[in-house]
Amino acid sequence: MKNATQNTTFDVHKIREDFPILHRKVNGKPLVYFDNAATSQTPLQVIEKITNYYSTYNANIHRGVHQLSQEATDRYEEARQTIQQHFNAKHAHEIIFTSGTTHSINLVAHGFGSILKKGDVILVSALEHHSNIVPWQMLCEKTEAILKVIPMTELGELDMNQFDALLKLNPKLVFVNHISNALGTINPIKIIIEKSHNVGAAVLIDGAQACPHIKPDVQELDVDFYVTSAHKMCGPTGVGMLYAKEYWLEKLPPYQGGGEMISEVTFEKTTYAGLPHKFEAGTPNICGGIAFGAAVDYMNAIGFENIAAYENELLEYATAQLSAIEGLKIYGSSKQKTSVISFNIENIHAYDIGTIIDKLGIAIRTGQHCTQPIMDFYGISGTARASFAFYNTKQEIDRLVEALKKAILMLS
Repeated sequence: MKNATQNTTFDVHKIREDFPILHRKVNGKPLVYFDNAATSQTPLQVIEKITNYYSTYNANIHRGVHQLSQEATDRYEEARQTIQQHFNAKHAHEIIFTSGTTHSINLVAHGFGSILKKGDVILVSALEHHSNIVPWQMLCEKTEAILKVIPMTELGELDMNQFDALLKLNPKLVFVNHISNALGTINPIKIIIEKSHNVGAAVLIDGAQACPHIKPDVQELDVDFYVTSAHKMCGPTGVGMLYAKEYWLEKLPPYQGGGEMISEVTFEKTTYAGLPHKFEAGTPNICGGIAFGAAVDYMNAIGFENIAAYENELLEYATAQLSAIEGLKIYGSSKQKTSVISFNIENIHAYDIGTIIDKLGIAIRTGQHCTQPIMDFYGISGTARASFAFYNTKQEIDRLVEALKKAILMLS
């Protein structure tokens, strides 16, 4: 099997050879893929892991004495350990495989349905994806807890003075994303976690947008819950991770009932299995979990310091080039930001921009990005969003700029 690209010096052209999709054409033009915040692309090293699983040892795990089942179980649990080590969790059983970030958040929200009481306060930030808003609203409807919002500023940052004021309400839970998918803002989660713990609140961090760019250390952060999805970091769709401190995983009830999550079942009573199986009912996405581990290995082979440095170059270059376009406004100018640029062009709808430049082979995202409260804050219907990964180039950014200029001429 081809080894992951090893970096002594960062060579984006060598890295791009790992991604077959980057060499295809769209509408007769070479593909420029700038929708990485929605889904990253998948390298050969991960694709080969998927193919190898289905070709050589496809079997159910944890339940069979035969060779294929044992091989699949070993690979699946090795992937769990890989993810544990990547995030520096204390125990492998603190890593729960889920179908993705949304599933992970709902699992935690369901668990707190039996813990929260009427009048309890929970905090969510104004920068959240709908997936980190709606489950908590549903939880409040069930428990009569009260949802309060940490406001944002014009820069696209959280208002930390208002956060301090809200902490005086002694919230039970605090939910914040590590990085905003719409604006690229990197939130000061270390400070948020510490201050929240000082008033006795548990903290869940949505890391879906952070994990492709940085390497979180959950023990150093002292975070209670951290969630992410494999497809944001070169892995497959349909699999993700919930990290939770052992204390909370023991305390929360199971999210789903079924096979694998049980210890003993009678018609009178069922007892639950130990961690992590308590939260992994049914046959999991075995191949997805194994491929998730391979994706983590791939990105670590490149090096997250290398990735962050290169993507910051792309961000600075793209910001300068796009800012020079007359009538273009960028939303979100936090000092701490990752490689996401949301923008609008005066008197032109974002959807029209996206449609035109797609004809030129350039893929961006348009709309609200599942962050309607952010769009409402700015008084806009949505934005065009270009999001960059470590396999993108400055030459591709130049193509984006030229495509936008052509679109402006056509639509003005």
